[in-house]
Amino acid sequence: MKRVVIIFFILIIFPLTVNAERKEIEFDSCVDGDTIKAKIDGEVSTIRFLAVDTPETVHPKKKAEPYGKEASNYTCNRVKNAKKLEIEYDPGSDKLDKYKRTLGWIYVDGSLLQKELIEQGYAKVAYIYGDYLYTNELKNVEKNIKERKIGVWSDQTLNNKEDKEKSISELITDFINDLIDEIIKSVKKTIKKEIKKIFN
Repeated sequence: MKRVVIIFFILIIFPLTVNAERKEIEFDSCVDGDTIKAKIDGEVSTIRFLAVDTPETVHPKKKAEPYGKEASNYTCNRVKNAKKLEIEYDPGSDKLDKYKRTLGWIYVDGSLLQKELIEQGYAKVAYIYGDYLYTNELKNVEKNIKERKIGVWSDQTLNNKEDKEKSISELITDFINDLIDEIIKSVKKTIKKEIKKIFN
């Protein structure tokens, strides 16, 4: 019975770490730093990059923000010149947001564009509403870039403004996601210990 319970937990937890399948898409047009238009199965879709946010450049109610133009130019150059452009749907996320934009991880010639944007200081980790595949990796990169005060992190006024605007619901979501990560890590450790006991 003990072995059955352990196997059950392994089957539930470990598939969460398996990467989703990538799908090749065709570039259509640029929008801004975290959004593009591309053909998916022959149809043009607006694609919003999952888990990141770049400064605004085309928002109807906001002025262009610092580093917004740089982020837009970087994204546009990368996707326009890509030999291979792909989207990866995250099993922990909806496929569409409330504006009917497609959500996903974007790969340019095999490189994760969200990670590149954070490394350049053009994006922040944001809009985390589930257990996404690369959230922890992006947060680690962001921490390093923030400490080095690169890009958006070099403008303290902008950072303070955005920190104040962060809603209570986002703070709660971040807390819950961190708690879930810790629970999964703890359960994995327990399972590994139990497996060792069984086979030793």
